[in-house]
Parts: sequence; C-alpha cells; structure tokens
Amino acid sequence: MDINFNMNEDHNKLLASQLRKKLRHVSLGGGEARISKLHEAGKMTARERIDFLFDEPQKALEIAAFAGDGMYAEQGGCPSGGVVVKIGFIKGKQCIVVANDATVKAGAWFPITAKKNLRAQEISMENKLPIIYLVDSAGVYLPMQDEIFPDKEHFGRIFRNNAIMSSMGITQIAAVMGSCVAGGAYLPIMSDESIIVNKTGSIFLAGSYLVKAAIGELIENEELGGATTHTEISGVCDYKAEDDKDALETIINIIDKIGSQESAGFNRSEPQLPSEPESNLFGLLPQARSAQYDMKKILRCMVDKSELQEYKANYGKTIICAYARIDGWAVGIVANQRKVVKNAKGEMQFGGVIYSDSADKATRFIANCNQKKIPLVFFQDVTGFMVGSKSEHSGIIKDGAKMVNAVSNSVVPKFTVVIGNSYGAGNYAMCGKAYDPRLIVAWPSAELAVMGGEQAAKVLLQIETATLKKQGETISKAKENEILQTITDRYKEQISPYYAAARLWTDAIIDPLDTRHWISSGIHAANQAPIEKKFNLGILQV
Repeated sequence: MDINFNMNEDHNKLLASQLRKKLRHVSLGGGEARISKLHEAGKMTARERIDFLFDEPQKALEIAAFAGDGMYAEQGGCPSGGVVVKIGFIKGKQCIVVANDATVKAGAWFPITAKKNLRAQEISMENKLPIIYLVDSAGVYLPMQDEIFPDKEHFGRIFRNNAIMSSMGITQIAAVMGSCVAGGAYLPIMSDESIIVNKTGSIFLAGSYLVKAAIGELIENEELGGATTHTEISGVCDYKAEDDKDALETIINIIDKIGSQESAGFNRSEPQLPSEPESNLFGLLPQARSAQYDMKKILRCMVDKSELQEYKANYGKTIICAYARIDGWAVGIVANQRKVVKNAKGEMQFGGVIYSDSADKATRFIANCNQKKIPLVFFQDVTGFMVGSKSEHSGIIKDGAKMVNAVSNSVVPKFTVVIGNSYGAGNYAMCGKAYDPRLIVAWPSAELAVMGGEQAAKVLLQIETATLKKQGETISKAKENEILQTITDRYKEQISPYYAAARLWTDAIIDPLDTRHWISSGIHAANQAPIEKKFNLGILQV
C-alpha cells in the first residue's frame, strides 16, 4: 500500500472512532444521574426497553441518533430528540420501535421530536413494518408549543398517521410505561392494542392539578388515569403489566402471533462477502473532498464477491451504473465516479460532476431497474451538474430533468449512502432526502450543502463586502480575511454530516463498514411491502 492509502486510512478510521464516541455520548440521553433516578423508580431506560424487545439488539438499526444534536442549547439540549427509534427483529419479525426517553426533559416533545416520530411512522408505512410505541412522556414542551402544535408536520399528524396505518393493516402496539398526557393520550388508544404498567403508567387528558383548576374536582393521578382505572373501569387499555419487563414480554408475545405478509419478491441469493477486504474502504477514500479517486474500488469493497456488472460502461463515465448483490440482495447501483475520465470525443470530464451523457445513462438504468423490480442504491459523492455554455447548449438542464424525473417516479425502493460531497442539484438527482429513499445514511466523511465550502464562502464574502461598501465602510485586506474566516467557519459547521443528521436530513451517520448491513436490512424491510404502482416517467423532453 502507498503512503496516501495509509494517510487516508488513518484519517477515516479517526472519523469512525469519533463517530463511535459521539454515539456513546448521545446514548446517555439526559445523563447518568437521570438514568440512575429512573432505575431507582423501578423503570428501565428507553434503550434498555428496546434492547429487551429485540432478538439481537446489537444488530438493530438506530434511526436519527443525532436528532437535535447541537440544537436547543437555551433549553438545555435535546439528545436524540428525546426519543429513541430502532429497527430490529422480535421473534423473527422485523419491527420498528419508538421509545420516549424520560431522562430528557421527562420525555417532553420538542419540534425535532415530532419530526423524528413522523419519520418512524413513515418508515413503518413505506415498508409495512409493525410499529411499537413505548410511551413515557410529559407531552409537548410548552415553551416551544408554537413550533410543534398546529401545523401539518407537527404533533397532531402523528394521530392522523395512527388512523391511516390502522386502515393499511399495519400492526401498532403501545405500552404506557410512564406519563401519557393531554393530546398524547390518543396515541396508545389509536393503536391496535395497548398495555399500561401498574403504578408508573398513567393516561389522562388532564392531570389532577389541571382537573382541580378546571372543574374543582380533587382526585389523585393514579385514581384518575392509572393502570387499574384504565384496565378495569374505563376499558381504555387492554393489558395491565406489573412492571416494565412484564409489559415488554406482553409485546413480544403479541408480535410472536402475527402472521406472515405477502412479499414484494425482490431477488436474493446466498449472501457472499466481498473478495476485496471491506476495511480497504478507509484507505481508498481520500481525506480531501476535492481529491479524485476510483469509486469502483470503493464499491468492490461492499458488493458480494466484489462483482459489478456495469451498464453502458464506456458511456457517461462520471456516473457508474451497475448490477450487483449486497448481502445476497440484487441491487442496481448508481454512483458518482470521482476520477477524471475521457468521453468518446477524448474530452476530459471532471469526477463527481454530472454531465448530459451520464444523466442520460442513469435515467435509462433507473428505468431498467424499475422494469426488473430491482432495488436501487445511490452512492453520492457529487458536486453538481456541469455548468458553462457547452453544457447549456447540449441540454444539461433537459438531461438533468430526465434523471430527476426517473428518480422521482421510481417505484422500487431506493437507498442512499452519502460518501462524500452532496452538493446542489446533484443531491436531488442522486436521490437526496426529498426524493423518498427508504433509508438515507451518511459516512462521517460526508458533506451536504448547496455548494462546496470554499466556493460558497467566496460568494458570501463578495455579497457581504459589497453591502459594507455600499454603507460607506472601507474594507481592508485584513478585515476581508477576518470576514472570510467567520463565513468559512460558519459554513463548515453547516456542511458537517452531524449538522445534517441533527435535522433529520439523513437517517443516520454510520461506520462505512456497516454499509452492507444497513442496505441489506433496508431491503429486507422493503420486501414486506409489495409494489402497488407502475413505473411511469410521464412527459419527458427527449
């Protein structure tokens, strides 16, 4: 191996190590002191509850672990958005579990909490996965109620989804393991079956203090809406559990009885490991986001037997389109080639840029995968579409629109892995979050933005200095450099994969070595939801 490989390897392994460290930190939720307090009350943490449910908790996929990261500083932070979401197997049945983290503001709902819960429901609906709610929440975080209460993508949408999912035949089970108040009380009752834990679980539209203030009635919370009340008097809940473990075992027993569903029929053979060492990923991916490298070498570290069957290999070379298998599953791969290549005319084309010919090739390949019922996997390291008079005159906008059209109308499940750059319209064409990938994950090396940091900083500098000059200020070179550094630092923070993950622009930041597991688990989930639409590109400017 050369010195560059070793330097890349050290850099990328350090990024993976930093990721693991950050994950350990967010897994503590509100902190060890609050975890201890929860244990003293005889309760399990959100993560302990989920792990108890899963057959193999270490293989579960955690969705949006970094939700809220760096946000809500004035409110004391909101680790993981105050809710833990994981996909795993219970008695061999793949499920998604949503558990309020009572160590974070008593499980109160911040705006990002609602967004994360809605994402969990979206994953459940797209893949027809049974969903389990482990409720332990004080309700809406009142100081921010205006950002969570009334809009279409706010708190109330969750109950609307409960109803839609029920009509779709998707199993929903709720266990009330702590507080469940006000509007939140509808969630467990709109589920198919509900469990409540004796003494610690409670459900009511208004607690004892509010009842006294509203109608003057004096009553204790347990009598008002405890387990005995709701399983023996109101009939609101179906099962009374003595403690957390009893409630979780009840859920396991219910899931164990669910019948199998119709399969989507995606092709899978016996899984094979890549022939190339997977760990080579770390050495092949360069440190600098502007550096060139061969994406095919990266792909061969991830696909079964390192085999790629390229489609139109010698045409549109800045995008790689290939059939392959990942953990046995047949997939169609669309990936940005990151090394400089020559087109048929001998002209040099920049790696990571989408040209007219590569957009045309990708459009045709996406259509083929839809016809053959092959899931699509996009590997992003894209700086955007090619600009300039030559590209404009050759119809880059038209060809780019065709590719976006194909991605938008694709009916087979799509999965996106952001390896490096994800800039501008390239993010859209390569199936960014707005284009409904079943899962979208990023490596620690990823960057997501409208444009690259260096270019953006220079554009913003020009705007800011022009504004100051109009106001009569004289800008020295030192002042200009100071402004540029401030802009660069701010923009650098915003293009970080952690910034994107905090806002749920991606579902997770993952160790590159976990990529095969994420894609395989995602296709397994998608295989439970038969395709009900036909692929139709609509009207295209050909």
